[in-house]
Amino acid sequence: DKEVRAIFLRLFAQLFQGYRSCLQLIRIHAEPVIHFHKAAFLGQRGLIENDFLTKVLNGMAFAGFVSERGPPFRTCDLFDELVAFEVERIKAEEGNPPKMIKHVRELAEQLFKNENPNPHIAFQKVPRPTEGSHLRVHILPFPRINECRVQELLQEGLARTQGAPPATRGDKKCVVPAGPPVGMFISL
Repeated sequence: DKEVRAIFLRLFAQLFQGYRSCLQLIRIHAEPVIHFHKAAFLGQRGLIENDFLTKVLNGMAFAGFVSERGPPFRTCDLFDELVAFEVERIKAEEGNPPKMIKHVRELAEQLFKNENPNPHIAFQKVPRPTEGSHLRVHILPFPRINECRVQELLQEGLARTQGAPPATRGDKKCVVPAGPPVGMFISL
């Protein structure tokens, strides 16, 4: 699963290499608008006639991509690092499948670590039911709920949350690296 995702991550990083150099932040509105120059991007890469990439850039998914990843100051992630710093590595691995597979496995491991930041927490396995357990009747009576106790717990919880500061995620925002210019990716 993670290796397939890593392959797609590399594909989109290669496909959108240099996209940041074609972003323009327009500040004439109350809320800044990010504009992507499709023609400049395609022209600098020499792909003006590429029907597939033109359709990708005209799609709603790419518009969402630009609005999410366009701001120059936000939390960076693995994709940003690939686009900004791994250009030469990806280019060099094109003719060397073992190196490419090694890089895909490294990316897959990073994706796994991103989703499982606490590997020491083990998942508990559910034991397999014993033989004949489906024949036994396991109807336990539903416990009675003490309404007064429920109200007390709700009041305690409300009292704790009212005095507590709002929860914030610990993501560090930084300036997104622009990476190399688009002209560097033209292949002859």
